Amino acid sequence: MTTDAVHPLTSRWPARLAAGWLGLWGVLALLATITGAGYPLGANNPGGSGTTLLRLIPVRLGPPLFAVLLLAAAVAALVMSRPTAGAAGRCRMPLLSFGWAVAFVLAVVVPDAWVLVILGYAPILLIGAPFGWPPVDYADVFSWALFVKVAAMVGGLLLGGAVLTWQRRTAGACVACGRDDGDGGWTGPAGAARWGRWAAYLAAAVPAFYALTRFVWAAGIPLGISEGMLADLRDSGAVWGGAGLGAFAMVGAILTLGLVQQWGERFPRWMVGLAGRRVPVRLAVVPAAVVAVSVTAASVGYLSSPSFWALSGEMIMGAGPILFFPVWGVALGAAAYAYHLRRRGACGRCGRG
Repeated sequence: MTTDAVHPLTSRWPARLAAGWLGLWGVLALLATITGAGYPLGANNPGGSGTTLLRLIPVRLGPPLFAVLLLAAAVAALVMSRPTAGAAGRCRMPLLSFGWAVAFVLAVVVPDAWVLVILGYAPILLIGAPFGWPPVDYADVFSWALFVKVAAMVGGLLLGGAVLTWQRRTAGACVACGRDDGDGGWTGPAGAARWGRWAAYLAAAVPAFYALTRFVWAAGIPLGISEGMLADLRDSGAVWGGAGLGAFAMVGAILTLGLVQQWGERFPRWMVGLAGRRVPVRLAVVPAAVVAVSVTAASVGYLSSPSFWALSGEMIMGAGPILFFPVWGVALGAAAYAYHLRRRGACGRCGRG
C-alpha cells in the first residue's frame, strides 16, 4: 500500500503543476514554430550563443524541437499524476528515464552561464539601480532570452519534482520524504553528517578560489594574466565588477559552510529578533539548490565552448576556477541534500524518522 492512498491529491499536484507549466511553454514554442519569431536561444541568443550547447541546433529546428519535447513532457507529467496501476505502472522505467532526461535538459542545458552571472550581479544591479550604477541598459540585461532560460530552469525543476514524487509513489516509498522500511545508512542523519561535511567544504572552496583571483586583480596584481590584460580590465571597469562578483561568491562560500555549522541550524546571537531560533530547513536548502543548478548549467555552457578554451590559454587564473564549476555544482547540491537529510526529522505523513 502506498502513501498515495492516504493523500491522493497532495502527492499528485507536483505532476499537475509541471504539466501546466510545460504545456504553456510548449504552446509558446509551437507559436514560435508557426510565426518564425520569439525563439531567443542558440544562434539567436544575443551576445551569448558561444556558451551554450544549443548553438549546435539550427535556429529553424529549435522551436519545433522544443514544442515536441515540452508537450510530450507535459503529457508524461499528466500520466504521472494518475494512479499507478495499469499502463503507467508497466511503463515505469521509460517514463522515469524520459522525465529525468527532459528535466536535465531544461534545468541544465538550456540555461547558460548568463543565468549565473545575473544571479551573481543581481544585488549590485538592484542596489545600484537608483544611483545609475552600473551604467547598463536594464532592458538588455533582463531580456526575453534571460526570461526564457529562467523559465526553462523552473520547468526542469518542476518536472524533476514531479518525476521524483512519482518514482517514490510507484516504488511504495513515502512521497513526502522518500523513506521506506529499509531507509537508513548513508541517508540517515549520522551518515549524511559524515559525507555532507566533505561536500560542503569542497563546495565552499571553489567560489572562495574564484573570489581570491578577482580580489587580487582589483588590488592591481596580474596573477595568471598579463599586465596588459589587467590594464584593459581596469580601464573598462570590469575588474571592479569582477571584485563585486567575487565578494558575493565569498559570501556564498561562507553560507555554504553554514550547512555543516551550528549557526546554520540556529540563527546566531547577533541576529536581533531571530537569535537562537531554528533555521528553517528550506531557507538553507532551496537557495543552495538553485545555485547548484545554476552553477552546473554555467559549467556545461562554459566547458562546451571553444571560445572558453581559447581564452583559458591566455587567462589561466581567470579560467582556472571555472574549470572546477562542475565540482562546485555537484558538491553544493550534495551538501544541501545532506543538510536536508540531517535535519528533516520525522515525516509528518508516514511517521518514519
